[in-house]
Amino acid sequence: MIEAIGLTKRYGSKVAVHDLSFTVRPGRVTGFLGPNGAGKSTTMRMMLGLDRPTAGEVRIDGRRYAELKHPLRTVGALLDAKWVHPNRSARAHLRWMARSNGIPERRVDEVLGMVGLADVANRRAGGFSLGMSQRLGIAAALLGDPKILVFDEPVNGLDPEGIHWIRRFMQGLAAEGRTVFVSSHLLSEMALTAEELVVIGRGELIAQCSTKEFVDNAGTQAVLVRSPGAAQLQQLASDQGLRVRSTDVDTLLIEDATTEQIGELAAEHRIVLHELTAQRGSLEDAFMRMTGNAVEYHTNLGAQATELTTSGVAR
Repeated sequence: MIEAIGLTKRYGSKVAVHDLSFTVRPGRVTGFLGPNGAGKSTTMRMMLGLDRPTAGEVRIDGRRYAELKHPLRTVGALLDAKWVHPNRSARAHLRWMARSNGIPERRVDEVLGMVGLADVANRRAGGFSLGMSQRLGIAAALLGDPKILVFDEPVNGLDPEGIHWIRRFMQGLAAEGRTVFVSSHLLSEMALTAEELVVIGRGELIAQCSTKEFVDNAGTQAVLVRSPGAAQLQQLASDQGLRVRSTDVDTLLIEDATTEQIGELAAEHRIVLHELTAQRGSLEDAFMRMTGNAVEYHTNLGAQATELTTSGVAR
């Protein structure tokens, strides 16, 4: 288990993380989300003793990282895939790490096989692609067979097969009862991978909850309706104060409504329905809603796009 307690980090007058507290529990993949500049990397570095908190602390299974005698046996981490001496082979790099933490050398070939690098184990790491470097970083994190794993952008540079592999791999680690904490900008991938989320903005906690709860609480509920009587149904729904958008000749999207509510309204007025489907928001939609005020840099691209569209220059 990972516990962040009142975590604060200042760099001069800049506050990167402010009074941040959350808990990452074993047995599930927990996603760590936030806009650029939210303090995610700083938080992960403080977890691993690479940055000293200005205030507060992080506990790894009840102890600070500096108190762990053989840290790789307790927590494995991938923060920077290119943090490898370029002239060392993958095998030599892992052997060096194993010796530093009293890990049997046979474990090196085990983890190289687990991440699909057995055939290139003697190649210099400096010649690895980003995807291969990511796999080597994951092998390093697994080296001590730790109960706790921390990954920062683990799918960077991976092809679709590799992304699918790391998703199943992380879920398998969590199913073994390990604590898996992963930061990623790929929200669609996090929606498929993480059961729980920790979301921060401007260094402060925005939410900690299940992925489903985050989407349900932040997203809008809507109903997709397809009917030959769409025009009549649109008027009836509007009369009840519902927001309705026509997306096609016979198709409506009715916001903040339930399928039961719209089905009963249609039945009351004998309107035939060809489709009635609840629309659930995406993790990306929920993330944008919840972190909109915590984005470090804003653009007026949306306003420009709207202006272009209404003026007929762009469609």
